[in-house]
Formats: sequence, C-alpha cells, structure tokens
Amino acid sequence: MTSNSESRTDAFPVSAVILAGGRATRMGGEDKGWVQLAGRPLIDHVLDRLQPQVDEILINANRSQARYQALAPVISDDNRDYLGPLAGMQVGLAAARHDWVLFVPCDGPALPCDLMSRFRAALTPGTELVVAHDGDWLQPVVALLHKSLLPSLCRALAEGERKIDIWFARHQMAVVSFADEPDAFINLNSPAELAAYEARLLNSTIDPQQGAAL
Repeated sequence: MTSNSESRTDAFPVSAVILAGGRATRMGGEDKGWVQLAGRPLIDHVLDRLQPQVDEILINANRSQARYQALAPVISDDNRDYLGPLAGMQVGLAAARHDWVLFVPCDGPALPCDLMSRFRAALTPGTELVVAHDGDWLQPVVALLHKSLLPSLCRALAEGERKIDIWFARHQMAVVSFADEPDAFINLNSPAELAAYEARLLNSTIDPQQGAAL
C-alpha cells in the first residue's frame, strides 16, 4: 500500500460507511436500519456513535434510499444478488473522500465511543486494515480499511470470493480487542434479539449513551 506518514498521525481524517445493504432475512426482511429500538431507528443510534469520531459518513443501502439520503449520502452496490458486506466495502472504498474508511453495521446501537481512537492506536506503518474483536470472536464488519485495498477487493469479488475473513487474511491486519465492552458489538438480527436488548435498555441495565451495563 502507499505509505503516507501524515496518515499515520492521530489527526488523519476518516470516512465511515454504515453497511445497510443486506437482506435482513432473520428480521423478516425488514430494512434493519429503520427497525425501532427504544423509540428510535437503529440507524439513529449508529449515527450518534459515529458522528463524533469521523469526518465523513456514507450509508451503503440498496433500498429505502430516499429515507437514508435524509441522514447522509447514500451509496448502493447495485447488485440484486446481495453479495454481502464485501460488496458494501467495495463501493465504500470507491466513494469515500479519505484514505482510511471505517465500516460498521447498521444494527450496532452500542458501538464503542472510543472505536476510532483505539483503531488509530493499533496502526503501524505496514497496517492495511484494523478489525475489532469482542474477546471471543472477530467482528469483521467493524473494520478500518485503507483505500489502497480497493483493487484487491475488486479482484476478490470478481473471482467469486464472498467470505470477508478470507479476504482480510490476505492483508496486513491489526486486531483490536474490545473485551472490556461486552455489549459493543451486539447484533440485533432477529425480533427476539431486538426485544431482549430493548427490554434491558428500558429496564436501565444498559446506558444507551455508553453501551455498557449499569
């Protein structure tokens, strides 16, 4: 990748892409970004977490685009086959203004408020991407990628690769543990998961501003 000493400082600008382009089959096909949590759409919770941490926000969406456009510029991967998060990352890397691009899912209402500061701290001169780890599992859709990865990603998709972890493994990757924030990467993939998390919020067992148990 292209070396850029300025891009390694704490001050380098970052674009963010919210991935909202999936089918959401386990949510009954409902557009997950607009599913309500504690009286607000999931996309609003994600935006609240991201806005203080990045310099640009884009939304990767293949439907409800007019609604999303009212919140941030929308980019579509224009693929009816739903190729998964790698397709969203491809269009995100192509569209982003800045060299470093943060990707997060639209159903992550408790993303860490220090996500970017911890990702920045993990960068070394050879790092091409940074990925979050929850203490048990890698969280590949919460990742910081350099734009120089775009040609490699285009080739991988053209070759039929759809598994994000396999493509990540081809590159210089740093992994950052967020084991100290157990709710940080909670995924609300079904109505049952949503209801359980909302009940915890409404019972004040979670601080919605901090994403941590009280």
